[in-house]
Amino acid sequence: MMSNMKKILVTGGAGFLGSHLCDRLIDQGHDVTCLDSFFTGRHANIEHLAGHPRFKLVSQDVTEPILIDSLDEIYNLACPASPVHYQQDPVHTMKTSVFGAFSVLELAKRTGAKAFQASTSEVYGDPAIHPQVESYWGNVNPIGPRSCYDEGKRAAETLFFDYHRTLGIPIKVVRIFNTYGPRMAADDGRVVSNFIVQALKGEDLTIYGDGSQTRSFCFVDDLVEGFIKLMNSDSSIIGPINMGNPGEFTMIELAEKILKQTGSTSKLVHLPLPQDDPKQRRPDIKQAQQLLGWTLTVALEQGLEQTIEYFKRSLK
Repeated sequence: MMSNMKKILVTGGAGFLGSHLCDRLIDQGHDVTCLDSFFTGRHANIEHLAGHPRFKLVSQDVTEPILIDSLDEIYNLACPASPVHYQQDPVHTMKTSVFGAFSVLELAKRTGAKAFQASTSEVYGDPAIHPQVESYWGNVNPIGPRSCYDEGKRAAETLFFDYHRTLGIPIKVVRIFNTYGPRMAADDGRVVSNFIVQALKGEDLTIYGDGSQTRSFCFVDDLVEGFIKLMNSDSSIIGPINMGNPGEFTMIELAEKILKQTGSTSKLVHLPLPQDDPKQRRPDIKQAQQLLGWTLTVALEQGLEQTIEYFKRSLK
């Protein structure tokens, strides 16, 4: 096991996804450096790793030059990922995606590391085709309130592919669809955390629009497994590859599941739909299944149970 130990950098490693990835890589025997600016990442997500001999924390912004000499792999997860956070400082969000990708790729060039980009289903915008396949170019509003994130991630993908084509940097690009699980921020405005927190506090569950819009929800453990499978795949597999759960639920269905699982008596209230909010989003994951042998193991009820338990503890 230890003979295969790799030196791995996870940017955004104190975030929701990043901290779960750090855990899994440490469990596999690797040497992990977590880089985070704590703009949305949280010390609580990684405090259990503090003092671990194979874990190191670097507090800095991904847009600054990263001074590490020897690395095998870089997972670039640094970027606020929920509308509440990424719209708070849209210029910073765009910088994080674009300059962050540049900074990571320069580091990969210097160290010979393989570079992994966590992109997003948001690159498809409000999709005109359903479900979304990787070859679809998307339908993104370049000047809307969500554009800083959508276009930032699109530009980051461009940089990764250009560094790969012109300099031969080994890359892997994943497009992440809605993910949920323990360590989501209670205030991130995402629907799963919103509904669970509202249900546990006995507040009304806020549904935007009529609640018929759909999302698919992938549990964080399944996603992290997919990341590692992609990173370890043949060098000819560079992506982009969709990762998410193709099981689709309306917002009303999700709200009702959460009310049932929390035993809450909260009511549902409807608010206007935000601008550029996609009506449907569901990944086509044939590539991930065929090329990586990736399968989903955690059903929505099971994953919600773990997430609800986490919020019960963290809201005390």
